[in-house]
Amino acid sequence: QLAKKQNLTFTHDKIFQADLASFFFNGEKIYLVKPTTFMNESGKAVHALLTYYGLDIEDLLVIYDDLDMEVGKIRLRAKGSAGGHNGIKSIIQHIGTQVFNRIKIGIGRPKKGMSVVHHVLSKFDQENYIGILQSIDKVDDAVNYYLQEKNFEKTMQRYNG
Repeated sequence: QLAKKQNLTFTHDKIFQADLASFFFNGEKIYLVKPTTFMNESGKAVHALLTYYGLDIEDLLVIYDDLDMEVGKIRLRAKGSAGGHNGIKSIIQHIGTQVFNRIKIGIGRPKKGMSVVHHVLSKFDQENYIGILQSIDKVDDAVNYYLQEKNFEKTMQRYNG
């Protein structure tokens, strides 16, 4: 959503093992990163970018799906464990800390008889698709608010309500 609003195109970067886009917001360069590794190796791309560009972990904001949250819900956190999410586990391992800003997007649990892998990788049904679109809008609002305010605590207070 943020990339669309900024009219950005992602470019693949083999060194970072990610698709990258960037733009300036209030004079600061913002990078949007979609790792192209398997999810359980997402931390490689995150660590490589932080190191190469000399970015602080405080500058990092990770957006990811969460099976244990209902569709349409979002939750902002400034620290915490991986909670069983292999992508977050990889990021924690590669950057060496659980303290980084993140936004979780609820995708709900798979229906009875459906594997977790199939649920995560398949398209959403009509009912859940609407909920996902609503949560993407919420995340877009939260990210824009955070970029304006430069205060994740304040952003959490506003969007975790």
